Amino acid sequence: MDLDDDKRAKRRKTQTEDDDDDDHHHHQPQPTAMETLPNEIIVDILSRLPITSLVQFKFVCKRWRALTQDPVLADMHLSWKADGNDPCLILHCDFPIRNQLYFLDLSAHNQDKDKVKRLYVPFQASMPEFDVVGSCNGLLCLSDSLYNDALYVHNPFTMDCIELPKSRQYSDQELVFGFGFHPKTKEYKVVKIVYYRNTSSYSRARRTVYPQSDVQIYTLGSSSWRSLGKVSYQFVRRPSEALVNGRLHWVSRPRRYHPARRLISFDLADEQFREVPKPDCGGLNRCNFHLSVLGGCLAAAVYGNYGKLEIWVMKCYNVNESWVKQFTIGAYMPKCLKLNLDRHRPLKIWKTGSNGKVVRVLCLLNSGEVLLEYKNRVLVSYDPKNGKFRDLVFQGLPNWFQTVVHTGSLNWLNTLH
Repeated sequence: MDLDDDKRAKRRKTQTEDDDDDDHHHHQPQPTAMETLPNEIIVDILSRLPITSLVQFKFVCKRWRALTQDPVLADMHLSWKADGNDPCLILHCDFPIRNQLYFLDLSAHNQDKDKVKRLYVPFQASMPEFDVVGSCNGLLCLSDSLYNDALYVHNPFTMDCIELPKSRQYSDQELVFGFGFHPKTKEYKVVKIVYYRNTSSYSRARRTVYPQSDVQIYTLGSSSWRSLGKVSYQFVRRPSEALVNGRLHWVSRPRRYHPARRLISFDLADEQFREVPKPDCGGLNRCNFHLSVLGGCLAAAVYGNYGKLEIWVMKCYNVNESWVKQFTIGAYMPKCLKLNLDRHRPLKIWKTGSNGKVVRVLCLLNSGEVLLEYKNRVLVSYDPKNGKFRDLVFQGLPNWFQTVVHTGSLNWLNTLH
């Protein structure tokens, strides 16, 4: 009997162990479909998501967070966004002070009722007011608008941010900035053109003249700024308005013996200034025009009489004959601006606004419409097929803003320095 009892006890123990093993396998979490896919397929799927979804995606688990930091995903996401997708917009709110950034996603997939979202600015304590120098591959370059001594490069979606080293300052100076990336060198650079004068110099001119200049360059990832010496052009005091083919572009100021304005490029690879041929429209010698990028091409928006706007596009870069007058846009007054105008005031709106401009050409939308900004207050789309305007109204839009055409990206700055 004792032997039989011992055998039965052993059988019960073996059965219990088998049941425990079954329970262990039964309760062990099964891998999800996402976890069983190869990394390259996951990266391809994620690269097609909007930036707002990717930002939320990284908080799910450690593995997914690591994926969002993969430079391959950042590159694929950028290339997919650049291929026939509407950009997102960064709205720099400049009233009452220039210290707020908003995000507006115009893409068709965004069905969110609240399309306008305020962005967190991590360096606001150290730089309470700032200007937007430029946007490139998801990165913003921002400059101190009060003291001119601080520069930051910031990804507003990853919250990644670096402060650039200090560069040489002059006691009496005027600054012109540029920020961009060259596809061949794979380098991001900040260009700071300093026009300055000696404090002892005196001029009777109505506008302060800065006879001396210093071109300073900073390459992201380097330890300090470099000086390229003087520049022979006087640029309008505003950041570069167009980055095309790895070249920044500015408009020159008329000079005493050279009254014609010029289009000047700066190649971020060889760091040389060059003159770019202008469209043959006769209006570029006046101040009422600006540059933009339409469909990846350099464009010039020229203001004519009675509020007419001509948009010229250089189809083949640096080829004079390739300039084409692609759009002619008539005068238009957005509804909300009409309400703010005195009824008895003459319709002389084309000489007001920032830099003498009322309307600014932003970009081409995927639908073929032209996106415009009116008086830093209203976004308007223009359909060249039927000549109709459409005011774009969004809940939460700030009252005064400057629009920056942006590409939401996971570009991480820690790979650049």
